[in-house]
Amino acid sequence: MSSGALANGDLILAACLLAINGALSLAFGLRLELGLAIAAIRTAVQLAVIGFVLKFVFAQSSPLWTAGVALLLFSVAGYELLQRQQRRFKGWWAYGLGNATLLFAGGLATVYSVAIVIGARPWYTPRYLLPILAMVLGSTLTSISAVLQTLTDGIERERGTIEARLAHGGTRFAALVPLLRRALRTATAPVFNVLSVAGMVALPGVMTGQILAGADPVDAAKFQMVLMFVLAGASGLGALAAALGGVLLLSDHRHRLRLDRLAPDG
Repeated sequence: MSSGALANGDLILAACLLAINGALSLAFGLRLELGLAIAAIRTAVQLAVIGFVLKFVFAQSSPLWTAGVALLLFSVAGYELLQRQQRRFKGWWAYGLGNATLLFAGGLATVYSVAIVIGARPWYTPRYLLPILAMVLGSTLTSISAVLQTLTDGIERERGTIEARLAHGGTRFAALVPLLRRALRTATAPVFNVLSVAGMVALPGVMTGQILAGADPVDAAKFQMVLMFVLAGASGLGALAAALGGVLLLSDHRHRLRLDRLAPDG
């Protein structure tokens, strides 16, 4: 393998490591080989498709094509967020809350990083906007999913304590603030852990990719720092917006719990 374009043979050589994992699964009776093969094929197909799509969109340099792909990314992220929730909200809120927070945090962080931090002209240049948006949505999706899951699980588990606080005159935010804090810590801890070990324990993917492509390591490190700060900020902002939205949905203006707004488990 060279520092230039990879050949199909290079991909096959890399896939041999997965084949070793499959052989180990067979040897130890883990029954993971089929799932591993399906996941590998799915990854290859998805990445190949998105590669051809982005190549086409980059060649067009049209804001309409950029907006179309961005809308697709938001839609897929919202659907994936919905699938990750074991306990969902009823009705359109199940999809609306996740999409609204993804659009708010992901869109704001992406436009800010591309238009102001990187200074791309025009700001909707697909070569910058779409890859950064995809990374921001992936990071924000994980945080929003974690905060909503922690919130819905905890509010049922601690229902008696929360209703006792409400019965003693506490507002819905005052009654739910301990759970809110715990949900936010759970959601943002993975992102902050990645920030702590970046560069010392592991080289992040974007920096590694740029170095392998021949970029100056110092410039690659600067670009990676920008992305990590943006990802961490978007994740925290998305988690906060989702948590506050969840509290508003799980209570009402009369400061009562509204667990009836949750769909049945499963």
